[in-house]
Parts: sequence; structure tokens; C-alpha cells
Amino acid sequence: MIRSFLENATRGWKFRRRLPREYGSAPIWITPAGGLKYLVQNMRDIDPMLLSFCDKYVKPGAVVWDIGANVGLFSIASAALAGATGKVFSCEPDVWLVQLLRKSAGLQSENSAPIDILPIGVAGSLGLKRFALAKRSRASNFLQGYGSTMAGGVREWTTIFCVTMNWMSDNLPLPDVLKIDVEGAEAELFGAAEELFLKKRPVVLVEVNAGSLDFVSKILLQHKYRLLDADRHNEDVSVNADTVNVLALPSV
Repeated sequence: MIRSFLENATRGWKFRRRLPREYGSAPIWITPAGGLKYLVQNMRDIDPMLLSFCDKYVKPGAVVWDIGANVGLFSIASAALAGATGKVFSCEPDVWLVQLLRKSAGLQSENSAPIDILPIGVAGSLGLKRFALAKRSRASNFLQGYGSTMAGGVREWTTIFCVTMNWMSDNLPLPDVLKIDVEGAEAELFGAAEELFLKKRPVVLVEVNAGSLDFVSKILLQHKYRLLDADRHNEDVSVNADTVNVLALPSV
């Protein structure tokens, strides 16, 4: 009840914060509509796993793909770490969030990697798809046929243009680091990613659900990745049935 009230009361709020010092104190526009966690004052505590992944794997000069960028926490932190010689491609189909992403990208230092905001979805085929705006957090928006109970239902259906990771690999610089958060559609994305993994094996962080874990794991194992539970990667724990975030590291 309280959570629902807060989500509705703060949905339109937008405010500017700064990332921790190790990310150049980079400015970022955030909103509780992207998750109530953004009401937290300390930016370091909003998503420690995601920032830890960024710290460990985004190096100077890196090319980063952020698929399902939300307000851009990973994109902005990656740009700071990749530096001026790096490049960040931030994919987000929710046009309301895209406006925030563009405002944030325009505030970054010349010492950060340029951020290209791509107002598109990523799916298993090229073309138009139906896209649901969640009643609760916009972080729970989903492609038709997917989603979770975290969405709390559908506030509005929209139509978006989608590309595939194969298309991206033909048209963008290949990634050194790839982060995917697409609310249940991850198996569809990996079904159209063969060209990417043949051309380059980036470090991958992908959120999965029980229905997609086996397929995503199969694809990554075929391309000689080692799979760890990202929420426990400091302990070197392999993926299991309870894994929510998969960390995939290219094997030698």
C-alpha cells in the first residue's frame, strides 16, 4: 500500500544527482519512475552490483552497449570509466526516459566517453513491436509477451521500433562490455545474436528469469563463456536455478 502510494506520488519527479567521485562525480538526471531506489540519497547504494560490474570490466577506451538503459546509471558510470577514447551506446525505447538520458548525456565531461542515446528496443527481429509501459516502475516496462508481476499491470501500450543484436553488430562498433536488462525478453535477444558473438566476445551482464536462463546459458556456453552468478561474482559462484543476473566471461 505504501509502496504503491509512493510510486504514484513520485512518478513525475525528476532531479539531478551526481555519481560517486570514482565516476568523476558525473551528473545524472534520475526519477523514482525508474525505480523507487532512486529516492535513496546515496547514489552508491542504488545498484551496488551494477556499479561493481562497471568498476571491474569497463576499461579506458572501452565500447559499451547498454540495452535497457532505464535512467542511464550504467551508461553514465561506464562513460566516466571508459574515458574520452571510449564509446557508449545506450538503448532505451521509453521516450520519457530517453529525454532524461539525453539531458544526462549532454552534461558529461569531455573526459567521459560520448554517449549515443538510441531510442529503440532490441528484440529477436527487425521491425515494429508492441511495448508496455508498466503501471509501477518504468524499469519494469516490457515487450509484448514478456514482463513480470513487478510491472503491476499495463499503464499504456505503445509501438516501438526494434533492432537485433546482429543488426547492431553490423552497424555499430563492437562492444567490449554488454549489459542487457529487457524484462523477460532476453532469450529472444540471444536468439538473434549469433553474428555478434562470432565477431566479438564481450564481457556480458544479463538479467534473466527462470524461463530464459537455460537458453541464454546455452548460447553463451556455445561461445565459450564462463558463467557466474553476478550477484555473487566476488565469490566465484556458478549460475544456478536461483540466478537472476548472469555474468558471462569469455574463456581463453
